[in-house]
Amino acid sequence: MDKKVFVSGCFDVLHSGHIEFLKRASEFGELYVSIGSDKTIKELKSIPPHFNQEERLFFVNSIKYVKRAFIGSGSGRLDFLKEIKEIKPDIFIVNEDGSCKEKLELCEKLGMEYIVLKREPKRGLPLRSSTSIKQKILMPYRIDLAGGWIDQPFVSKNYPDPVLTISINPSCDFNLKSGMATSTRNKAIALWKNGLPSSDEKTARILFCCDNPPGKKEISGSQDSLGIVLPGLNYIYYNGEYWPKKIEKTNNKEILDWLESIIYLVPLYPRKEGYNVLEEVNINKENAKRLSEATENCYKAIFQKDIKNFGKFLRESFDAQVKMFPDMVNDKIIKLIKEYEKETFGLKISGAGGGGYLILISEKPIKEGIKIKIRRN
Repeated sequence: MDKKVFVSGCFDVLHSGHIEFLKRASEFGELYVSIGSDKTIKELKSIPPHFNQEERLFFVNSIKYVKRAFIGSGSGRLDFLKEIKEIKPDIFIVNEDGSCKEKLELCEKLGMEYIVLKREPKRGLPLRSSTSIKQKILMPYRIDLAGGWIDQPFVSKNYPDPVLTISINPSCDFNLKSGMATSTRNKAIALWKNGLPSSDEKTARILFCCDNPPGKKEISGSQDSLGIVLPGLNYIYYNGEYWPKKIEKTNNKEILDWLESIIYLVPLYPRKEGYNVLEEVNINKENAKRLSEATENCYKAIFQKDIKNFGKFLRESFDAQVKMFPDMVNDKIIKLIKEYEKETFGLKISGAGGGGYLILISEKPIKEGIKIKIRRN
């Protein structure tokens, strides 16, 4: 017990998964726990915690595996910088969905060992997550793989184009404005509470109408509603209208298993206040056509399970989006992309301007990457 071990987290709605994680972390040495403040959680997740910071501090300090717990005094994902420099731990331990590039770089800078534990329950107990306990909802999210923005008529009127979406189960708390159709998902939760009534286009139309009531100035694209409601992989083709001209649905187990095995998500930096992706646009027929062709080729590569071309055309689709909407990326995002592009077949971002995720295509595990679970029929 001569080593100091450091972990951080929200620890909101404490459950058996938290206890098992802290128990396993304590086996490496004396355990110090940094707890996110109410303010930090609100900033990062756009929603307040269920239990305030003093209650959460009381919970964690009462656990026998913990040497000492405290509230992080800073802000952002590294809200514990002051405390970690005072404690000088030997090891920083995170679980799979708590890992990120910033934490890894901090460990390298401060000379700490970085350990990522798999999210595993204690033998005999069910796997728990704060998300499932808080909401008890099976409402899926949506990932836009390629062709994004084409569901807006001001884009598709220049050139018809498909969007490729996958519907994913809520394996972790995805932030608001993360490019996972979270605002549309919240509308679905308000409508149906404990899950979708069905997984068909009629349900998607109801959700689209609820998401865009009369008088709404900025219309949410229908790929959000369709991507949430329709399971599996979906090819959604637009031609100048808000609702698509055709939809091709794929629930082939072999294809979906393959996609799950090669897709990783890495959190991006938070988005700046007052951000507006539409401040500068460059939309024309040439750029819309470029997006369309890249997305079509991406779709073909998926069915051939050709990871090289899938990654290549996924990146070309993303580059075409950025060509039309330059403010989708900033210096921080570009820097992160450059760090990862050499170790992946292709990448893009979800969302715009930060707050979302870097979507990576790789045959090899990404240490700080989050795996996804595609929703099936």
